[in-house]
Amino acid sequence: MSIDLSAAASFMATHARVLDRRRFQLLTGETDSTAALAALDGYRNPDGGYGWGLEPDLRSPESQPGAALHAFEVFEDILPATAPQATALCDWLESVILPDGGLPFALTLTVAEGTAPWWAGADSTVSTLQITAVTAAAAHRVAAHDRAVAAHPWLARATRYCLAAIEAIEETPHAYVLAFAVRFLDAVHETHPEAADLLKHLSRYVPADGLMHVEGGTEEEMLRPLDFAPFPDRPARALFASEAVAADLDRLAGLQQDDGGWTVDYARISPAGALDWRGHTTVRAVDVLRRNARMP
Repeated sequence: MSIDLSAAASFMATHARVLDRRRFQLLTGETDSTAALAALDGYRNPDGGYGWGLEPDLRSPESQPGAALHAFEVFEDILPATAPQATALCDWLESVILPDGGLPFALTLTVAEGTAPWWAGADSTVSTLQITAVTAAAAHRVAAHDRAVAAHPWLARATRYCLAAIEAIEETPHAYVLAFAVRFLDAVHETHPEAADLLKHLSRYVPADGLMHVEGGTEEEMLRPLDFAPFPDRPARALFASEAVAADLDRLAGLQQDDGGWTVDYARISPAGALDWRGHTTVRAVDVLRRNARMP
């Protein structure tokens, strides 16, 4: 199944925030890293972290761990180019890391309006594998090209926390915790030999078809093979039969809407956040389909 890239571009021009328009242009070769970084800087705080709704369901302006993930996504987009903002973000993460090396799900909000309850109600004194793993995974992909990020003490501490927390899992975790732990182990597979055994350890909790309902989410909210293993030729892909991955790629391509964009199956928290997610999700869909040779 093919997608309509021209329609996707029209959707982005009509509905997406500037950051995701610039990320889309990076994918299609219409701009360079400078434009994407300039758009990302609009969400940056003087402390080196990011806020201001970079995480669409967390509208508060202060720097947050959830926003750090999305910043690393942009730093990954511009590879092999690097940016000093990535190292500064590591510095900020080091300043908020907890004693065990993990990140809290969220820090205390200064503005609660338009923010999802799971962010607003988070305990800032407790480390969570979910947010630490997905943020560290993105940072490790950046670190493969950025020596300053690779050598940063925050990344080393976060990595040790994630490896220990994954080893300690003894029952099926929440769907997002499991998916992000798998993606973390996939990202560190080349640099941390123990990741192979830990991936086998997690494999017992991953459904064979890759379909996992998100507890606490909407009735339709599911994680699927591409949420666990979006990249081809990576260790995490071995968790799924090739037929399951192919079917999920077909499903993803088929989710393009009549307006050219993709949508999400999780709860809409605010009108702005819902539209921001559509732009972000459209960029992700095009990126995943392209990486998997489903489009030019």
